[in-house]
Parts: sequence; structure tokens; C-alpha cells
Amino acid sequence: MSGEVLRLSDVGVRREQSMLLREVTWTVQENERWVVIGPNGAGKTTLLQLAAAMLFPTEGTVEVLGERLGRTDVFDLRPRIGFASSAVAEKVPADEKVIDVVLTASYAILGRWNEEYESADVTRAVELLDALGCAELIRRRFATLSEGERKRVQIARALMPDPELLLLDEPAAGLDLGGREELVSRLSALADDPMAPTMAMVTHHVEEVPEGFTHALLLRRGSVVAMGKVDEVFTEEHLTRCFGLPLTVERQSGRWYARAR
Repeated sequence: MSGEVLRLSDVGVRREQSMLLREVTWTVQENERWVVIGPNGAGKTTLLQLAAAMLFPTEGTVEVLGERLGRTDVFDLRPRIGFASSAVAEKVPADEKVIDVVLTASYAILGRWNEEYESADVTRAVELLDALGCAELIRRRFATLSEGERKRVQIARALMPDPELLLLDEPAAGLDLGGREELVSRLSALADDPMAPTMAMVTHHVEEVPEGFTHALLLRRGSVVAMGKVDEVFTEEHLTRCFGLPLTVERQSGRWYARAR
């Protein structure tokens, strides 16, 4: 596909008396790599759930891969979207083998049963795991993996159906320094791959933004603070307003760092 991958127009999401998102307008073009950043409760995960066709807006319109939510069959749309999140990981059967965690994404299911897979599917699953540094984990049970290993296996699963849009919800959450840096390196390589899908990643920390990500969206209390190219968005003024405290922002060797003044 070419051109526009995602479009949100004046989107709001209400839950009882709370507005989780308000008047959000956001457009993502093919081959862009977006990071969505903001404090806890900013609405980041809600935004990603809309993009994944897992949630419908209360107000406004959402178009994903040319299909408007509410006017299309989301069960046909979702296989075109790769989605990795802790919510998905929690549903993986504890005794599931890593190779099967990835393979079952071909059928958009969790937990292998009696379905058949072609040798090409197995080859692709192995290649994805290898690319993410998980080749030696293929026969391991998912429940025995470290948090960093689980994160990388989830990304391999999200890539398995060759999605047109890849969404990562806090992929570095819970990782130690070594695990975070390894994951960021893998995501940077993925971002630089011209064959990789359009990507959007949610995080709390600018330090977790891989080199190669092109655009950023800052959220605070459900509203957009700033959006655009990373260099234009990651300023002290914008990030200070986003997080509600004075910040010093630096960039070194392609990576970003923010500290309280």
C-alpha cells in the first residue's frame, strides 16, 4: 500500500465521566516511524488501541489502512496490524512454546491447537526470532523467559503476519538497563529496514526512543501537546509542557535524554 496508513480526526474517547482522549487529530504516512510519549494517564495506550482497531472512538473518526472504524469488519482489519503489548502477553498460555507463540499469529490466535502450518510459515517464524536475537529460545516455554526475552518474542509475533502497520505498547517497560539497550538496538535496526512496516511505539521515556524513528506525538491528559518530526518535537519547551516539570533535553549519538533541571 502507499500513502496514508492512519488518520484520526477530532477523536475523543469517553469512559463514564472521564475523557481519555479529546480532540486528537493525527495522520501517519507509509514508512513513518512514530513514537507516542507522555506521562501516566496521558491516553497513550488508548490511542494505540484505536490504531489497532481494538477500541472505537466516542467522538470523531478513525481510519486504519483505508478502513473507517464502525464501517468495516475489524476481524478482517486486525490481521493487517501487528500489535505487541503486555495485555497480549498475559493471554499467552504459560506452557506455549516460543515458536508456537509466533506461528499462531498467522491465524490471529493465542494457543496452538490442531491448525496446520506450512514449512514457509515455520521458516518465517524462525527467521523473525533470529533477527530479534531469540533463535536459541525457539523450544523454550514462554513462561520461562525473562521479561526482555518475552518482549522480543512478542515483537516477532507481531511481525509474523507481515503487517502493514506495527504497533508497540511500551516495549521496554520492566526491562533492566541491558535488556532495554538490547531492545532499543533491535528496534533501531527494524526502523532502518525499508521493508519493515509503518511503526508507532508508546513509551514514557525519550531515552527509549530508538535511532531511526522519524516522528513524535506528545500527549498530556488526553490532549496533543505537540506532533511532527522528532527534532522539532523533542524540545525543552514541548517536553516541559508535556510532563509538567522543567526539563533539560539533549541528543547524543542519535539518542535522546531528558533530565529535570
